[in-house]
Amino acid sequence: MTDFIETGNSKSAVRILTNPIADIAAFDAIVNAVLTENPFGCTDYTSQGVATAGVVRNKEYYTSKFLYEDDNAKTVGNITLKSPNVEAFTQSASRIAADETLAENIGGDAVRDSDNDAFYCQLKCHDANGEIYYVTFSRTKVRISSFESDAILEKVENWADTVPALA
Repeated sequence: MTDFIETGNSKSAVRILTNPIADIAAFDAIVNAVLTENPFGCTDYTSQGVATAGVVRNKEYYTSKFLYEDDNAKTVGNITLKSPNVEAFTQSASRIAADETLAENIGGDAVRDSDNDAFYCQLKCHDANGEIYYVTFSRTKVRISSFESDAILEKVENWADTVPALA
């Protein structure tokens, strides 16, 4: 039987945020800043004949929460909705909040439980040294994974230090 041979020393690091990111708009602004400003100096690359931008959305989902309360503010139901992107999150949440038939069927008024909404977006990054690594944002933490070079961690950490919501 053959042995597995180690091929690299992949690392990961996480920053737990002091306060959750306030809302979907703030979250999306942070992710879009990375995509448009490329603060990590990611480089475009070609893999298997496909040209790819240096930093791209790899995986994402967004979860909105609703409580249904009766006239005495007692919770009589709830809805959790997972959406594939920010636009679907925003539109679906608006539709649920406005759906009077649904509220009537559940037996209460829809109350947005936005403090318990969840956001997740993983960016795939290609470093100038050729490494592919991931920066994953959630509402409560930022994770860097699958990197070998400490310079990558330093770049991401230095950038995160300049973003007040990522303190």
